[in-house]
Amino acid sequence: MSGRIAVPPLSDERNRTVLPMGYVRGLLDKVEKALLVAERNGDLLLVNSRAKQLLGSYGLSETPGLNLFGDVLLAEAKQIFAQIESGAHEVELQIERGGIKSTAQIQWMPEPDWLVVELESKSETQQAQDPATQLTIQELLQEREITYRNLLAAYLKLQEVNRQKTVFLASAAHELKTPLAVIKGYYDLLLAGSLGRLTDKQQDILEESKDSCERLVRLVSMFLNYSALESGKLVLQLRENDLRDCLEELSKRWTEAFQRKGVRLEVNIDPSIATFRFDYQKVQQAAANLLDNSLKHTPAGGSVTLHAAPHFWERRVAAMAPAEERRRFRLPRPNSVEVSVADSGPGIAAEHHQEIFEDFVRVDRNTSGMGLGLAIAKRLIQAHRGKIWVESESRSGSRFTFLLPMDQG
Repeated sequence: MSGRIAVPPLSDERNRTVLPMGYVRGLLDKVEKALLVAERNGDLLLVNSRAKQLLGSYGLSETPGLNLFGDVLLAEAKQIFAQIESGAHEVELQIERGGIKSTAQIQWMPEPDWLVVELESKSETQQAQDPATQLTIQELLQEREITYRNLLAAYLKLQEVNRQKTVFLASAAHELKTPLAVIKGYYDLLLAGSLGRLTDKQQDILEESKDSCERLVRLVSMFLNYSALESGKLVLQLRENDLRDCLEELSKRWTEAFQRKGVRLEVNIDPSIATFRFDYQKVQQAAANLLDNSLKHTPAGGSVTLHAAPHFWERRVAAMAPAEERRRFRLPRPNSVEVSVADSGPGIAAEHHQEIFEDFVRVDRNTSGMGLGLAIAKRLIQAHRGKIWVESESRSGSRFTFLLPMDQG
């Protein structure tokens, strides 16, 4: 019958090949429907696993020795035989056993004189036909479209909130920048003695106040850089500059801060570094953030080393030449500059090496700062098509390094 599973005879009269009963039973067990195979007198030959479960729900737990008509179909036996004798090969009956209503579809196979019975309970039929439990492909696609639109709306809302936050930070930083510059200028006048002589106590108070003011200036500058990076308004001013002058000027500016904390600052800049195109202020800001980070985490009596030297940056490409060939055609001069800041602080555990370059991440909660210095330094270096990383272990100090390519175009 159409759409039904016909069980082949166990023997083929033409070639006398006999199929093992276990093989046929294994095939039936793979069928999800409840199937029974019986002789014409009703003696069951094969019952698959799904049919055994259904018979168990009828209260017929022992399948060996069961008779199809005596135990399963009962009073419907005469009706079945009457229809078969009238020439029908398929019979469908509604039965009720153990309080469960089921549909029995019986197929008569004349050649082996077998009856193949497919049982299906009403609960399964209703569940299969109930449109409330069946989601069509169209409904699934519509549901996915609705979910996508909801996620997109939530994402756009978060983007707008983030934009407003960035605008607020930039506005606040701009509002603070001018008065802080004026305050810092007055501190310089007072400390220089231009407005009168100061006592030692007044000198100490003004120096501490100036130090706090400079921290605020750096914080405002950090917020301005962060807002520019977040809004995509960062523009590099690429000019032919001398990196030695850039870093030496920076080290002189930070000398006083290191002396106040009792940390030794060592500067080692290779004089052979050639001039190349880079943004003077942006690179100086990135290096300053590294110095600031090292100073925060280095205790009094420790040391921080600023090092810069030419470097050959062998970028990885998809089609990599053999090592011997690369060495043979290596450029005669370095193509980048390596700048590093190493400290003798407590170090950074390996699991934090990546996240410390993310926005607002602070591994050590006991130190001051907003967790933006390293994140800004990373973006500034990447804007120059360079890269930055950290090498550190707990209680072994840290070494932050970045590479700047010399072919900025």
